[in-house]
Amino acid sequence: MSRYDFLPKPDHNPLVGGSNPSGATIHFRGQPRGNRAKDAMTALAPTFADIQRAAAAIGPALVRTPTRHSRTLSGIAGCEVWLKFENRQFTASFKERGALNRILSLTPQERARGVAAMSAGNHAQGVAYHAGRLGIPATIVMPQTTPFNKVKHTRDFGATVVLKGMTLMEADAEARAIAAAEGLTFIHPYDDPLVIAGQGTLAMEMLEDVPHLDALVVPVGGGGLISGCAIAAKAIKPAIAVYGAQTELYPAMRDLLKGAAAPETPSLSTIAEGIAVKRPGELTRKIVKDLVSDIFAVREDLIEHALADILEIEKTVIEGAAAAGFAALLDNAARFQGRAVGVVMSGGNIDMRLLSNLILRELTREGRIISLELQVEDRPGQLAGIARIVADAGGNVLEVNHHRMMAGTPAKSTTLGLVVEARDAEHAQEIRHRLAAAGFRQL
Repeated sequence: MSRYDFLPKPDHNPLVGGSNPSGATIHFRGQPRGNRAKDAMTALAPTFADIQRAAAAIGPALVRTPTRHSRTLSGIAGCEVWLKFENRQFTASFKERGALNRILSLTPQERARGVAAMSAGNHAQGVAYHAGRLGIPATIVMPQTTPFNKVKHTRDFGATVVLKGMTLMEADAEARAIAAAEGLTFIHPYDDPLVIAGQGTLAMEMLEDVPHLDALVVPVGGGGLISGCAIAAKAIKPAIAVYGAQTELYPAMRDLLKGAAAPETPSLSTIAEGIAVKRPGELTRKIVKDLVSDIFAVREDLIEHALADILEIEKTVIEGAAAAGFAALLDNAARFQGRAVGVVMSGGNIDMRLLSNLILRELTREGRIISLELQVEDRPGQLAGIARIVADAGGNVLEVNHHRMMAGTPAKSTTLGLVVEARDAEHAQEIRHRLAAAGFRQL
C-alpha cells in the first residue's frame, strides 16, 4: 500500500471541507533540537491537511500570486497554458512559502538563538526576509558561484552571509557545522515536511484559480516544490498529472526515478542554478516517485529560449529555473496537446548582466542580430557604401570594427566586422545577398 492511499476519490473536493485524510501532522515542537534534521529526513510526508494549515498560517504575510492564461503561449505550445507568477512574491520566489511555514514552527527559545540555512539564492532570501521581519537572527551559507544579485539581496534582508564551497553540498556541510556550533535551527531548503507543506500552497492556489487544469509542470531541484504541489494537487483533483522539469546538466531527480546512475558533476554552469541540485531529498524523492507522472530533462538552449519567449510575450522577467517548466512543455508538446496545463514560474531573481547576455544570444539565434566579416579595399568611402546598402535593405548597423593587421589579406585590403540588426532570419539573409550582389566578399 502507498502512503498516499488517503487521497480522496475524484468526486471529493477538499477545498470545501472534509476530514483529515491521513495520519498525524509533522510537529517539531518538543523534539530534541539536535535530532530534528535527521527527523526531517525520515518523517512521513505532509498531508493535505498540513498544506491547508500552512496556507492559513503563511497567507497573511505572502502575496497571493496570479495564475493567468496566455493566449500567445497557448498557440505556440498547442495546449491551454496557464502561468503561475511566483516571481511576484516580495523576494521574487516561491521559496518564501516553505521558509515561512518552517520559521513559524520555532519555539521562543529557538527564535532567540536564530536559524541557519544553505541556498543558491532563493531559499536564502526567503529565510533572511521572514527571519528578519520576525526579529530572528539568520546565518545563510551560499556557494561561491551564487549570482551577485542573490547574495546582495540576502545581505540586504539583514542575514549574515557566508560564501563557502563551489556546490550546494559543500555549502550544506558548512551551514550544518555552523548550526551545530552555534545552536541554530537548520532550515532545509526542501527536505523538511513543513517546508514541503508551505510549497504545496502554491498548487492549492492554482487549482482554486483554474479548477479545470489537467496537468502541472513544475521545476525540480531538490524536490520540495514539486512534492508539495503533487500532494495538494492530487488531493484536490486525483486525475491531474504532475510533471517535473530539470536542466539536462542536473537531472538527478529524473535519474533517480528511472533508476539511472547519478551523472558526473557538470563541468559547465547552468542558467538554471536555482534547480542545480546534485542530491535530491530523501523525503522528496519518495513523494515524487509515488505522485509524479514523469520528469523531463531539458537542454540549456531550450531553457534560454523559453525565458526569452516569456520575457518578450508576457513582458515578465523570470530566472532560468523558472523557465524550465515552459521549456519542458515545448520540448514535449505532443504529451500535452489540447490539455489545460499549469506552468509554475518559480522565481524572477536573475542577474541583469546574465539577462542581457541571454537576450543577445537569443536575438542571434533568431537571426535578428547577425555578425558579418567583409573583405574590402582600404580606401575612403567603402564603409559609407556598405552602411548605405544595409540601410536600404532595412538593417541597422550596431557595431563596426576594422582589422588591418590580418596576415592573410592583401596589404591594400582590410577586414571589416559588422554587427547588424535585422527583423528576422529571412531579413538577415536578404542583407547578406545585397552585400554579395554589390561585390563585397563575406568571410
